Amino acid sequence: MKFGLMFANTGMGSTPAGARDLASRAEAAGFESLWTVEHVVVPSGYESKYPYDPSGKMAGGAESFDLPDPLIWLAFVAAATERIKLGTGILILPQRNPLITAKEVATLDALSGGRVVLGVGVGWLEEEFNALGVPFADRGTRHDDYVEAMRALWTQDKASVHNTYSSFDNCISKPAPVNGTVPIVVGGHTTRACKRAARLGDGFFPGSGGLRELEASFNAMRAECELIGRDPSEIELSAGGSSRARRDVHPRRTTAGARRQPGPDVTLARRQAGRARRRAPNPLRRRVLIFRHDKTSEPALAWLLSADLAQRP
Repeated sequence: MKFGLMFANTGMGSTPAGARDLASRAEAAGFESLWTVEHVVVPSGYESKYPYDPSGKMAGGAESFDLPDPLIWLAFVAAATERIKLGTGILILPQRNPLITAKEVATLDALSGGRVVLGVGVGWLEEEFNALGVPFADRGTRHDDYVEAMRALWTQDKASVHNTYSSFDNCISKPAPVNGTVPIVVGGHTTRACKRAARLGDGFFPGSGGLRELEASFNAMRAECELIGRDPSEIELSAGGSSRARRDVHPRRTTAGARRQPGPDVTLARRQAGRARRRAPNPLRRRVLIFRHDKTSEPALAWLLSADLAQRP
């Protein structure tokens, strides 16, 4: 079982000192990975529904907050760390040029010693796509075509790709990723995302959700794998410990003077870790991402950063 820290480039992590401190402490505590989030812009008054909170709004309804570019942020903390994996959770791939993104990701991977895990997704904020001049309706096809283009650039000496949204011949892109390619984690909670993960993903991260919702997403991905003849154990599963899952767990009560117990995010992480160990033939292919974007996550974060996760089962 692996533990990652989600929303790493927000809040305290959005400042230089905070980013260095968060990354170095997470690495020392035994976290396997740091995960960033992305929005180029947040159009004020947006009406698109944020799918990972009942309110339909991200960041508790806030619109103005510091959110550093994920790849630049990861390059910054890569210089302050040695082992921790550098993940995007997720990069909104249809908004980006795939050749430039492939170059940036491969460069980060090469300079960090092969630590990049690229989480990608199609995005949900239509107003942001409109501001960037990128069509929203066809973002799924664009996403899949870009994945094909980037993998070709990483793995072929002279890459050629021709699909709906990428067309180039004999293109050389160096440096190459340390391990020959960069693992791609498909993000998203929809049926299409489950199928996309089965077809394209080295990993699958359905975002946040209750344990039943997560199980349904993972089962849908496995069903698609069976349909296309792929072994689902090839796909690493990541699950988030967030506020949406708290209805499945109960915070531990404390009394005055009593030893403080881990909060609900930690309880969820423990439960998910236990279920993964019991069900998974290879528990190292499972990851729990601790969400640190809301106030109730802070006790969990403090507890986890003070623990030695590398020594925990």
